[in-house]
Amino acid sequence: MTDVGLVAPSTQILAERRRFRVLRKLAAHRSFKIGLVLVTVLALCAIIGPMLTGTDPTAMSIRYRFKPPSARFPFGSDQYGRDILTRVLYGGRLSLGIGFSVALLSGVFGAMIGILAGYFRALDPYVMRLMDALMAFPAILLAIGIGAALGAQASSIVVALSVAYVPRTARIVRASVLVIREMEYLQAARVSGAGDAHIIVKHVLPNCLGPLIVQLTFIFAYAILAEATLSFLGIGPPPPAPSWGNIIAEGRDYSVEAWWVMLFPGLAVSLAALGMNLLGDGLRDVLDPRLKIET
Repeated sequence: MTDVGLVAPSTQILAERRRFRVLRKLAAHRSFKIGLVLVTVLALCAIIGPMLTGTDPTAMSIRYRFKPPSARFPFGSDQYGRDILTRVLYGGRLSLGIGFSVALLSGVFGAMIGILAGYFRALDPYVMRLMDALMAFPAILLAIGIGAALGAQASSIVVALSVAYVPRTARIVRASVLVIREMEYLQAARVSGAGDAHIIVKHVLPNCLGPLIVQLTFIFAYAILAEATLSFLGIGPPPPAPSWGNIIAEGRDYSVEAWWVMLFPGLAVSLAALGMNLLGDGLRDVLDPRLKIET
């Protein structure tokens, strides 16, 4: 008699093969590679860049105000004589940190809400109506209202944007759970006596990670853009602590005579958003279950 274990690969081997296949597709995906390079470079600049400049981002020197880009000031200086390069590098820590925090909180709470709504049918109407009510407001307007109520600080922006993006994450996770909960292997787990918590942790959550990760990359990009918008409106992190958004806001009154004050932080915001969107496009193409079926 043939040993089944010798004929059929184990579940662990199949999982490893799937992971290898995903990594191979990501390595061959052009958008993913470009996005990964952009995000990695910006993250490294934000982490180690300030250590290399050796300049205080809040140090003022009126004698150097509005200096155009030069060897001394590669990105120029602002109205207070502060080095724009140093401020952009330090600002990257705050702006990218806000984007990461928003993506993390949106992912955690959005996944929890989406799984509860999709798995427990009794909760679905009530939970999703609340999510629909929040989604009735444009994300940026909802964030402006919450941010204005909580005050102009980084933590307020994180909370405001997280509340704005949680409903969108919850809807995506819920849609995945509604499909997963009807799968045969999930029915078999119930018949075998597995509890709801075990099924959610072992079967439902892992199969929701693909769409969730893709969504979070886009939320990361949206959060960076939203932080810049809120800071431009005066609701973001207050000066003198630099963020890309408030550097742009401080330079708006000098956009003609000192164009570099807005240009370089604006480029940083654009590159960060572009990188995360390209990263998300690559992950979506590889992790989207519909594309898996087609291939």
